[in-house]
Amino acid sequence: MSDTFNAWSVGRYGPPETLAPVVRPLPVPGANEVLIRIHASAVSRADGMMRAGVPRFARLFLGLRRPRQDLVGTCLSGEVVAAGPDATRFAVGDQVFGEAGLNFGANASHICLNEDGVLMKKPEALSHEEAAVMCDGPLTSFNFLREVAQMRAGDAVLILGASGSLGTAAVQIASAAGAQVTGTCSERNAGLVASLGAGRVIDYTKEDFAQAGQRYDIVYDTIGVSSFKATERALTEKGRYVCPVLSIGLLLSMLRTSVLGGRKAKFSATGMLKPEKLRSMLAELLVMVDDRTLAPVMDRTYPLDHLIEAHQYVETGHKSGNVVVV
Repeated sequence: MSDTFNAWSVGRYGPPETLAPVVRPLPVPGANEVLIRIHASAVSRADGMMRAGVPRFARLFLGLRRPRQDLVGTCLSGEVVAAGPDATRFAVGDQVFGEAGLNFGANASHICLNEDGVLMKKPEALSHEEAAVMCDGPLTSFNFLREVAQMRAGDAVLILGASGSLGTAAVQIASAAGAQVTGTCSERNAGLVASLGAGRVIDYTKEDFAQAGQRYDIVYDTIGVSSFKATERALTEKGRYVCPVLSIGLLLSMLRTSVLGGRKAKFSATGMLKPEKLRSMLAELLVMVDDRTLAPVMDRTYPLDHLIEAHQYVETGHKSGNVVVV
């Protein structure tokens, strides 16, 4: 094994071109850590937002003037190649997937992670590329639909941005739960969204869902394209607007609806939940994978040394499902 590893660094907030390849000394796993050779890692919209430092108040957590952690990438899949003396959950040779969280560094050849973090054994049913995105769209959408919005069988659920990484997972999760699923996307992705379980697909370029007269128990805005105010008329009396993209407007709506009215605006920082909670949700998602009610939708795969190109593609807003580097 080499005594160095390859990674990508971001020394300042900015566009994809601010990313730079680096070579670092190979870390030695601590007592409860495992060293993972990464086979695939996700490149998500959230990764791009963190690279750019937006929204700006997120820099309170990421670093005010520049990223506090200079390596990039959060979600990964690979093989354990070394383990600390006190590591018991995983052994050398185990195939694993998980996330680095705010420590970042997943877009790399190797990474050290605490075995008590968000780390799971990879099932044979998932390729490394598919497993690498499980902590992005599937985990986030499971949290927002099942935990935050308290989705139940029979609920009318509208998914905004249904063809993206969060959206494609959300359609499958909601459909499997017995919800009545409507998804918005462009015309070219309508067939994909329908095939995943949406009973109705709205072409957002031709139809405004808020003007259609349909009422929903849950509006899941996967990309922050709308707002509670804009969707309020499309919610049932106790409807919930949930969105993983935090903004000042969403914060104000959450404060107002927490004390007034039956309709609610809600948010959750999925990645900030306790690792044991996230592992529990991942275990439920893996049951869905085994039952074939959930399969990550893959769009493009890039070599690790083409990470800038991968970020540029994600920023076009035209991806369908997930993008990874290998």
